[in-house]
Amino acid sequence: MARKSSLRDFQSYLAGRLSDAALGHGAASWLGIDVSGEAWLIDLSDGGEIVQAPQLANVPLTYPWFSGIANVRGNLHAVTDFSAFLGSQPTPRNANARLLLIGARYGSNAALLVSRMLGLKKPEHFNETTADNTFHAWGRQRFTDADGRVWRKLAVRELLADQRFMNIGI
Repeated sequence: MARKSSLRDFQSYLAGRLSDAALGHGAASWLGIDVSGEAWLIDLSDGGEIVQAPQLANVPLTYPWFSGIANVRGNLHAVTDFSAFLGSQPTPRNANARLLLIGARYGSNAALLVSRMLGLKKPEHFNETTADNTFHAWGRQRFTDADGRVWRKLAVRELLADQRFMNIGI
């Protein structure tokens, strides 16, 4: 029971931090996510809520990386399996998989299905490294942490403007 309480406390804390960031309060922070073993960072102000992956409504005639539609407290979100979108294996639907609701700040109900959350990260603990100009504009920026691990930074606005991301129909 203590574990559930701790998880609930963490989720409440994280939801508060996400709300503060969306309103522009508090220190700058990033959220770390794991996408098939690849580390990504996202600005808390660009992130919305994090929820356990619910049952998804399938949408016919869409690309395999489009997972479907999720109903999160009465709001419909278009769910992209971020790993599959990147050309990797689909995200396993296990206890660690999460939906990261993105785009509300930009007027879009989009969500990314990711392997797991890696927690809150402080920008001052990272060093910017050479951009990957061979990658899409929304994922070119890269950072390294103290352990030398490379992290990509997701530019949500650019991802939502990407024609491939927005065009889910085959």
